[in-house]
Amino acid sequence: MYTVDVRHWGRQGGDEGKAHLYLDGGHRAESTLPAGFPVEGGTIEVALSGFGLKRAHYVPAEGAEQQLVPDPRSAAGRRLRFDREHPVVSRWIGAVSVVLLVIGIGLNLLQLLEPISGIPPVVERFGHFESPFHLPLWLNLTLGFGAAVAGMERGLRLRYHWLLDAAGN
Repeated sequence: MYTVDVRHWGRQGGDEGKAHLYLDGGHRAESTLPAGFPVEGGTIEVALSGFGLKRAHYVPAEGAEQQLVPDPRSAAGRRLRFDREHPVVSRWIGAVSVVLLVIGIGLNLLQLLEPISGIPPVVERFGHFESPFHLPLWLNLTLGFGAAVAGMERGLRLRYHWLLDAAGN
């Protein structure tokens, strides 16, 4: 049995940006991320996002790729167990995380465009943009915190979308 160890939240022991491959408990390989470990019959591919794994798959030489199953004792494994035991609540949590990321991207992008559009060369080329939203600091901080928690939740479910998870966080 192959095991992949990626320490993405503790950055313990100087392993930042590295993945370790184990076979039946014995250390077989180490690689910087993103990693591709050649194994019997294919490759194990691992990539990290800002909030968790964005890819952990076994890619066989022939056939469809398979997502790796997280260790049941890990945070991702506990989130997977919660999903199996409480599917409706889990879907609601997943939907709320997507909504928080979409709102965070939309509102922050609109507010960010206003000061950028005030730069003289940008004004000359595109004109000045006035944001329709001017949120108080506490609401911007709350939305930012919500987007960060939503990104962590999506990372624990091993979900990754280039727009939601990269731009939203």
